[in-house]
Amino acid sequence: MDSNDVKISRKKPIFPVSGALQKYLKTYQRDAKLPITYGDLRMFTESYPIMDKNGKDSLWEGPIYANDRIDDIHNGLKIIYANLKASGNLRIVEHKYIDKIEYCTFGNTHPFRVRIVNRLNDVYDYFYVKQADASRIYGLELEHILSPNQVNYLVDKETLIEEHIAGIPGDVFSKNYLFNRDYNPTRIAKEFVKFNERCLVMLLGDMRAYNFVVQITPDFDDIQFRIRAIDFDQQFYEGNIKVYLPQFFKENLPYVKLGIEQLTDKTYLQYQQEEKSSLLHRVRSERHRLTDLRDVSKKEMLTTPENIESLKTGMSDYFADQQYLECKTMTDIIELNIKNIIRQVKL
Repeated sequence: MDSNDVKISRKKPIFPVSGALQKYLKTYQRDAKLPITYGDLRMFTESYPIMDKNGKDSLWEGPIYANDRIDDIHNGLKIIYANLKASGNLRIVEHKYIDKIEYCTFGNTHPFRVRIVNRLNDVYDYFYVKQADASRIYGLELEHILSPNQVNYLVDKETLIEEHIAGIPGDVFSKNYLFNRDYNPTRIAKEFVKFNERCLVMLLGDMRAYNFVVQITPDFDDIQFRIRAIDFDQQFYEGNIKVYLPQFFKENLPYVKLGIEQLTDKTYLQYQQEEKSSLLHRVRSERHRLTDLRDVSKKEMLTTPENIESLKTGMSDYFADQQYLECKTMTDIIELNIKNIIRQVKL
């Protein structure tokens, strides 16, 4: 495994939301009229660095807003939270207040993270305000349709609102929890195999350990694990197939080693097949929505022609399938991935 070949375009452009995509979002209740936009939050006068618990720069800043704007911003953010969580029912924010607004200087979309607290019991939640990026939205939609995870987000022109996805960051989990005696290592390895498979099918890239979380659920006689993507910035943009295979990132080496130790070739293939069967079930149950998404994304250019050429060649070599060479868009590649799964599962 040569992780040095995996290079990410850190300056991936922001792709605007087209009229066709906006229409799709409206059809599936993803659009909203929001009182506060991403641009409004960017209008802060100054900021201060936020340190982590170890005193290191977290790469997040605390924006400082003019006093005469604070109330409007906080009230607007509470309304956004009500839209995100309760279809606009303001009763859920009656006893809540905005505790923190934090701005990230790292990454392409420079998100804001908002912490909202219930003053009755101090229970808090987070949500994110980001610059809308069409490729990121396609990633969120594909995750919602093809993965076992529900994804909650809203779009208003150039503003994207995302629900916080709870879990232990993958890098923290591998360092502090991976070898917990109470955890079944085979179950963790199994989940990483399935996650790896989903990412390649959906062309979700850059799933390094800090871009996914591990969710832990106690069961009757064991503990279940699920790996969930939390960053969809690198959706079908890159031309290197390894970008879409989490196993090739050096940050994920602990998970790869665990799989080598815990799984045989037979069980590895078994878990791959299980995920393909699950994907097929989701495709069938959401076929109309998936078709609508395909028809919209197929007409958009969300990467470079060079990246498409490179990826379809890489996919053709990886699967030993010449059909990939006929693909003209990233959407064509995903569609062929799904068609191949349908053929394989039916065999």
